[in-house]
Amino acid sequence: MKASEELAKGLQAVLVDLIDLSLVGKQAHWNIVGPNFRDLHLQLDEVVAAARLHTDTIAERMRALHAVPDGRSETIAKTSSLADAEEGLITTGQAVDAIVAALDKTVATVRGIYDAVEEADPATTDELNQIILQLEQFSWMIGAEKMKPTKA
Repeated sequence: MKASEELAKGLQAVLVDLIDLSLVGKQAHWNIVGPNFRDLHLQLDEVVAAARLHTDTIAERMRALHAVPDGRSETIAKTSSLADAEEGLITTGQAVDAIVAALDKTVATVRGIYDAVEEADPATTDELNQIILQLEQFSWMIGAEKMKPTKA
């Protein structure tokens, strides 16, 4: 099968956000300070590793569909839907907010192309499902750092 222009464009958007997620995660990983530093530091490495794994899967799927992935830094800078990472040291609370936002935005990108991908190439949705499941779990787990219990 050969990817349609729409399918290639959608997968490229996912690829870009995944690459940027790994960059945002590493920037936070190196520069967080404050309470619960060690746990968040380690969690961020898990996010980065997952993003990199999913990046490779999407890029290789694109090649299998005869599309050409573009992971160049200039492409990421121009086309990512994620907010820029903060410069300098950031608190663990700021890192939680930034990473949860990046995870949620990446999931939104994946969900935004899901129906079109399912119609064009249902096999690729298996990969998209894995990305959604893992990134949503990370969002919940990292976001829980700042959640407050509600009284029943």
